[in-house]
Amino acid sequence: MKGSTVITAVALLVALFMSGCGGDGSGSSQNQQADQQKENGLTSFEQKHGIGPVTEKVSLNGVDMEMAQKGKETFELKCSACHKLNERYIGPALGDVLDRRSPTYVMNMILNPDGMVKEHPEAKKLMQEYLSPMPNQGLSKEEARAIVEYFASDLE
Repeated sequence: MKGSTVITAVALLVALFMSGCGGDGSGSSQNQQADQQKENGLTSFEQKHGIGPVTEKVSLNGVDMEMAQKGKETFELKCSACHKLNERYIGPALGDVLDRRSPTYVMNMILNPDGMVKEHPEAKKLMQEYLSPMPNQGLSKEEARAIVEYFASDLE
């Protein structure tokens, strides 16, 4: 009798654990998590905004021209050997990159090029097209944000 009581109790605990993890028992929490995961293992945020240290959406609310000027200087120093604004070079033209990618994505590509090329489908496509890996320039989030401001500005 004791053995069957223990087995029943264990079975009940397992059943409660399995059904109770979703909160309301409907599995909606599990469904939401599944909806966020794509076939390549990225969340919907990572699909849109890239993989890297910038984990919250960056919005451009008007251009900070002082920051854009700093971004232009950083771009010319660190990026222009491989990128031009209006022409394909060693890497893609970046003058209209904010029409194709979110500011957060651009920052994550600048800050985490190795991880992006390894895990993000769009970065993988660029690597296949250009055949030249983007080096990590060791920039700070502030420097990456300044480059995004530069891309959003009309500075040339």
